[in-house]
Amino acid sequence: MSKSPKPILNTSLPPQFRQIRIELAREPGHPEGDASFAYVIVAPLDANDKIDPTLWQTNREACRITRLRPGEEDDHGHLVHRQDSGWVLHYESNKPDSLGFHFADERFISGEYVSINEGGKMHTYRVISVSHL
Repeated sequence: MSKSPKPILNTSLPPQFRQIRIELAREPGHPEGDASFAYVIVAPLDANDKIDPTLWQTNREACRITRLRPGEEDDHGHLVHRQDSGWVLHYESNKPDSLGFHFADERFISGEYVSINEGGKMHTYRVISVSHL
């Protein structure tokens, strides 16, 4: 069972922090996509709408993720940067990390697509919303 993360005061974060919601895009088994398979990511974005590694470095604890799946408890964790594998979604539970495929190059703006490697299988997600905290 995953516990809820410690709250963060939004006013203590730099204004570049955003809440990003991505939802499963169409794929075999989900021809219309599926909004119930989603992630909510809290991360700083730079002027080009890419994850800002410098602000991440100084605000690691605030860079959070929540994995949403139908019929499952939400899985909380952190957005982590690893030299060998790039951006990783690291869960507080024992679930294996998911890898953000080329997240360093992706723009997080509504309508764009990003890919996540979940347990060795690549899935495409659509950026649904990007909002200020």
